[in-house]
Amino acid sequence: MTEAAQQTDVVIIGAGPTGLFAVFELGLNDMKCHLIDILDRPGGQCAELYPEKPIYDIPAIPMCTGQELTDRLMEQIKPFHPVFHLSQMAEKIEKQEDGSWNVTTDRGTLINCKVVVVAAGGGSFVPKKPPIKGIEEYEGISLFYAVKKMEQFRGKSVVIAGGGDSALDWVVNLQPIVKELTLIHRRDDFRAAPDTVAKMRALVAEKKMTLKIAQITSLKGQGSQIEALKLKDETGEYEYPCDTLLAFYGLTMKLGPVATFGMEFQNEVIPVNTATFETSVPGVFAIGDINTYPGKMKLILSGFHEAALMSKKAFEYVHPGRKYRFQYTTSSSDLQNKLGVEEKQEQAA
Repeated sequence: MTEAAQQTDVVIIGAGPTGLFAVFELGLNDMKCHLIDILDRPGGQCAELYPEKPIYDIPAIPMCTGQELTDRLMEQIKPFHPVFHLSQMAEKIEKQEDGSWNVTTDRGTLINCKVVVVAAGGGSFVPKKPPIKGIEEYEGISLFYAVKKMEQFRGKSVVIAGGGDSALDWVVNLQPIVKELTLIHRRDDFRAAPDTVAKMRALVAEKKMTLKIAQITSLKGQGSQIEALKLKDETGEYEYPCDTLLAFYGLTMKLGPVATFGMEFQNEVIPVNTATFETSVPGVFAIGDINTYPGKMKLILSGFHEAALMSKKAFEYVHPGRKYRFQYTTSSSDLQNKLGVEEKQEQAA
């Protein structure tokens, strides 16, 4: 372990609903958590793929959207102060001599912990790349699939390609700081939130940006620097100058580095012990859609159940020698103090 390592009790790989609820269950039992997710915000598939899609099978909540569920989970775990490492991928885990684990991300973040929980859903989200020859040479220099630092685009001539929430959100957020902004989509119909689409159309009407209904067929540039895009629309093909392309064509799921963590896999999912949800590697757990066992149902509800049982076994690794006490939040003053129940009641009074 190096001095640069951040310290915590549990590292959760995946910040979807199951990973978020695991923070709650672990927190009730005095375990601090860091979460790693390749997305730039918590919520996993719920927040990224269907933020406005209704969900009907969450207990006691007849209907909520994916984003609403994420927001409620984030509110629920506030008392436990989880630390998020977003826009990062857990690249490797290494067992240390003292029995702890070092978890390293693709951005060089190093976290030392006593328990690792894989809650990665079907795997890591990776961007869908447009089928353009030679696109790789521009990636990371003048072509990007995500925005990690807005400032790097200040003063640039930016083209954003796509028609979903990510594309339209960044149109609105980047427009004030870029030199020129163009949105390119294959049709004049967008999958983004209506309010964001309305904001984009207002910017177009005010001539603060350009909207082009076209497809990108190739890139032109020197070395790794884009100089122009070749576009095709109903009038034909033509070049369109720019120096930066942000391509938001959606995300796909890949197992990614998790497959190299040393756990047993069956058909790209992880078998677990259903009493503890521990994998074949002691101290490493798998909950949610990433795991498998007889009778497994891929439901958010199932992930919540698995998180609760996982936390009981994780307690043994994090607090060796301490006796696990099963308590109800309805009657335990200890748990209610952790949740700040009295403070919330006073604020409401």
